[in-house]
Amino acid sequence: MGSIPDPNDPTESTQPSFDDFQKQTSLMTSCTLLWKELSDHFTNLEEDLRRKSDALKRKIHTLDHDTKASLDNLKKREITIESSVDAAIRKAESSMSAALRLFRGGDDAVSSAVDVAVNFGEVDDSEGMLVKLKEYCEWMDYKEFWKFVTVRKKELETLRAKIPLALSECVDPPKFILEAMSEVFPVDKRGDTCNDLGWACVLLLESLIPVVVDTAVGKDRLMVTPTVRRRAEGIAETWKKSLEERGGIENVKTPDVHTFLQHLVTFGIVKKADVGLYRKLVVGSAWRKQMPKLAVSLGLGDNMPDMIEELISRGQQVDAVHFTYEVGLVDKFPPVPLLKSFLKDAKKAATAIIEDPNNSGRAAHLANRKEQSALRAVLKCIEEYKLEEEFPSESLKKRLEQLEKTKIDKKRTSSTQANKRTRVCNNGPMPPAKAGRLTNAYVSSFPPPPAFVRSPSHQQYPVGPGPLPYTYDRPAPSMYGNTSPPYHYSPEPVPSHPMAGPYSGATITYPAYCFSNGMTASYPQAYY
Repeated sequence: MGSIPDPNDPTESTQPSFDDFQKQTSLMTSCTLLWKELSDHFTNLEEDLRRKSDALKRKIHTLDHDTKASLDNLKKREITIESSVDAAIRKAESSMSAALRLFRGGDDAVSSAVDVAVNFGEVDDSEGMLVKLKEYCEWMDYKEFWKFVTVRKKELETLRAKIPLALSECVDPPKFILEAMSEVFPVDKRGDTCNDLGWACVLLLESLIPVVVDTAVGKDRLMVTPTVRRRAEGIAETWKKSLEERGGIENVKTPDVHTFLQHLVTFGIVKKADVGLYRKLVVGSAWRKQMPKLAVSLGLGDNMPDMIEELISRGQQVDAVHFTYEVGLVDKFPPVPLLKSFLKDAKKAATAIIEDPNNSGRAAHLANRKEQSALRAVLKCIEEYKLEEEFPSESLKKRLEQLEKTKIDKKRTSSTQANKRTRVCNNGPMPPAKAGRLTNAYVSSFPPPPAFVRSPSHQQYPVGPGPLPYTYDRPAPSMYGNTSPPYHYSPEPVPSHPMAGPYSGATITYPAYCFSNGMTASYPQAYY
């Protein structure tokens, strides 16, 4: 049997060393750090999972909301299909009844319609304009309708109010508008020398929107037939292809751009693939009043912050303010600093114009006009968005009045100087100041002198040193150019000169010009 160890035996008892204690301490420290690291890791995992869970819940909630809204919209559209079809049938029946009444009216009704088409310029008031427009629409006479609208640019607001009412009388309003604009859009077929009619195209496209929008559903349903929609898409593609022929987006006229974008919105043919093109076109024509609304309708709402920053970088701060208010980004892009920056840039540009040696003659006028334009734009913006408290306009108005007064004073000064150069005589005003510096040109505001025809049998009269037989109370202007008449109006005696005698050279005979006495003029060759 083994013996039991004696605890008092020094060989059996072991004392812990300091090294063992340090090892245990290091081990505890390592475990503590590892535990802390693992704890932080799992805490981060929990936070990340919670964030992802919250984001997923929000997406599910948004999806449920959008799904419910889409289902409600589909249900509403399904319910309103019957009423929309009934409304379309009633409109077709009404148009058919009107056409039958005109047809049964015989020649009188037809001649009346012809008179309307011929006398398209005779309208007394807005009600008369509406009657004319409705008659064109009833007869689908798009050519006369287009003529009637394009000659009345000064009555734009009246046309804007009456055209939608008249288009409701059309059998197919979208087709009618496309036919009416076909002369100038997508390609102008009239030539380069004609007036721009982009304003008329935009007016018709804007007026068509309330006519084609379903009253029950709204803009989600446009009353446009598939055939007309396909034609509208073809027109848009044709316009895009013509960009290369016009030299790119930079060289396209703003009215053409506005017409194209409004065409897309009116017929609901916006394509997501062309968002980049739409953005470039909108930024290039951002100064147009309707561009912010068009940008939103084209689906550029997500790109709006970048577009606003681009406008600011291009020095179009006022346009940027209009865009910020349209999409509700006023907090991100405060309007007052933008307007102040715009005025500062305009002041610098005016100073640069004055210092430019190439504009020495008109520098003050150009600088004045530049600053006036900037002040008017800022004042209009302050008034439109009610920024008077943040940006008082009194100093701007005083500065504008000062510039306008300077402009008026300069006009008066220039008018006074022009009056000093006017000759008070029966022969009219003085000729232009530059006339005397021209070579080989006789520029005069005097009536042509009477033609003196020397008879072939008449002898030459030498020019003597004495005074001329005609004297005047004050000197007349000297001859202008080297083809002036070979005689002088002067009160001073003409000194004799060796070359003052007649020139006996050969006579130059010009093409026959018969006078009242039947004689043909011939002139001696002379050197001036």
